[in-house]
Amino acid sequence: MHLGVFGGSFNPIHLGHLAIARQTRERLGFDRILFIPTGDPPHKHSRDLAPARDRFEMVRLALAGTPEFDVSDIELRRQGKSYTIDTVRDLARQGPPDLRLSFLIGLDAFKDLPSWREPEALLSLCSFVVLSRPGHTFQSLAALPFLPRNTHESLAALDTGTHTQLAIPLPSGHTVTCLALPPSPISASAIRERVRHGATLANLLPPPVESYILTHQLYREDPNRTHI
Repeated sequence: MHLGVFGGSFNPIHLGHLAIARQTRERLGFDRILFIPTGDPPHKHSRDLAPARDRFEMVRLALAGTPEFDVSDIELRRQGKSYTIDTVRDLARQGPPDLRLSFLIGLDAFKDLPSWREPEALLSLCSFVVLSRPGHTFQSLAALPFLPRNTHESLAALDTGTHTQLAIPLPSGHTVTCLALPPSPISASAIRERVRHGATLANLLPPPVESYILTHQLYREDPNRTHI
C-alpha cells in the first residue's frame, strides 16, 4: 500500500489543498492520501490559528465522500510538541507490513529539512514528494547535503517547465520526487482575511467548510468564538 501523507495546519483547508492532493495522487499513483492537521501550539492561540479540533473537523467535512482521502488526528492526540519523525514512526508501526510512506511537502519547507528533528532517520523511513511553491526554485534544492550533486541540471528543467516531475533516488532506497504543479490561486491567509472583512468565500472552500467557519465564527475578531 502506497500512502501519501499530507501534513499541515489546514487553517482552513480549501479547494487548493484538495486540488494538490488529487493531482499528486493521479501523478504518483497513491492508494490513499492521509491528511494530518497539526496540533495546537504550546503558546496561546491567536485569531489567525483556529483550535486544532476545529481544523480537524473542517478537514473531515472537506473529505467526506472521497474514499481515496482520509484524515488522522494522530498529532492532535500526542502530548507535548509534535515532530514529523514521531508521526512517521507511528504510521509505519501502525500500518500493514507492505506500507510505503511518502510525505507531501512544499518546496520551501523541504529546504529546511536539515534543521528538523532526526532528518537522517526521516529519510530512511519514508520518501518525500516536494511540491512547487511560488517564489522558490527547485534549483535551490541542489544545495541540500543529502541529494546527489549531479541533480542541478535536472532541477533546473523543472523550473523552466521542460520537465514536470523528477525522481531522485536516495541511498536508503527511498525517493525524493519533485513535482511542478500549476500554482494555486487560493491561500488560507487570504481566506482568513476575507472572513474578517465579511467578503464572499465562493469558489474557495468546500461548502461544508464554509458553513462550519461561519457557524462557529472562526477567524473573527471576537475572542469568545465558539468551537467544538
